[in-house]
Amino acid sequence: MTTNQQILLASRPQGEASAANFRLVETALPALNDGQVLVRHHYLSLDPYMRGRMNDSKSYAQPQPLDTVMIGGTVGEVADSRHPTFKAGDKVVGMGGWQQYSVVDAGQPGMLRKVDTTHIPLSAYLGPVGMPGVTGWYGLMKICEPKAGETVVVSAASGAVGSVVGQLAKVRGCRAVGLAGGADKCKYVVDELGFDACIDYKQHPDLKSLSAALKDACPKGIDGYFENVGGMILDAVMLRANAFARLAFCGMISGYNGEPIPMTYPQLILTNRLKIQGFIVSEHMEVWPEALKELGTLVAGGRLKYRESIAQGIAAAPEAFLGLLKGKNFGKQLVKLT
Repeated sequence: MTTNQQILLASRPQGEASAANFRLVETALPALNDGQVLVRHHYLSLDPYMRGRMNDSKSYAQPQPLDTVMIGGTVGEVADSRHPTFKAGDKVVGMGGWQQYSVVDAGQPGMLRKVDTTHIPLSAYLGPVGMPGVTGWYGLMKICEPKAGETVVVSAASGAVGSVVGQLAKVRGCRAVGLAGGADKCKYVVDELGFDACIDYKQHPDLKSLSAALKDACPKGIDGYFENVGGMILDAVMLRANAFARLAFCGMISGYNGEPIPMTYPQLILTNRLKIQGFIVSEHMEVWPEALKELGTLVAGGRLKYRESIAQGIAAAPEAFLGLLKGKNFGKQLVKLT
């Protein structure tokens, strides 16, 4: 192959993101220099954090520059190499972005990592044995600090991160309760993932109703909460939180278009002495080896379940991403590129 299809960020969203914010282009593949590796991507990961990068606003990371390839995790195989550590055919994971191929300076630490697909499917390295899995592991283990017999709640429970949180909580002897949108997702969370309960937030349009549902699902209150959504779901959880509950803030998808997210009863933070901590998993690389070892062992042994939504072809990435932001995906959202 001599050409590469790429999706660029063409413009910044004004409110809700749209397909018009992206542009598909075709470029020539450059010749490799010493130390570089050409990777053919098999799968592209689509993740909610990408929405924040599209904005030109202050955040934990620099905005995605306009007219550049959209950021994103990828898995694939080495197509050509001028670096001694990598050879053609090696399976690798990296941040190749929204494109069919990437040229990587393989000598830079952390740019490219070889993976073993003997017992773990390649795509899983973008889900439960990748960034989403480590995100769930870190927030649960280091912030929620689960203890056997406690109750852990997670929003977006059927998604790539939330599904890992609940299953890890069960491994540690906790009661795991999820929140998800729709009966099918809730059935999956309980029947397939092994959560003790799952609340369909679409059936509870107001705070009183959702809080009552949480009371039924969490008769001993809530000790740990993994936050992916914000808004009314956070309010309902805080009403049911026990004293000294720990809340890990991972994502606030209800505010990704820039709107404010009011908190109805902030006084509960004081009343219940809550610990609320936000985190960005890329700032905690020291835990990745430990987390990936446990996650990989669980997936290889069939003890950590996961589900994937797969869009076909690089041109499908924008619509798949917009669907992800609206909860249309079921499990980890990927784009298959081969």
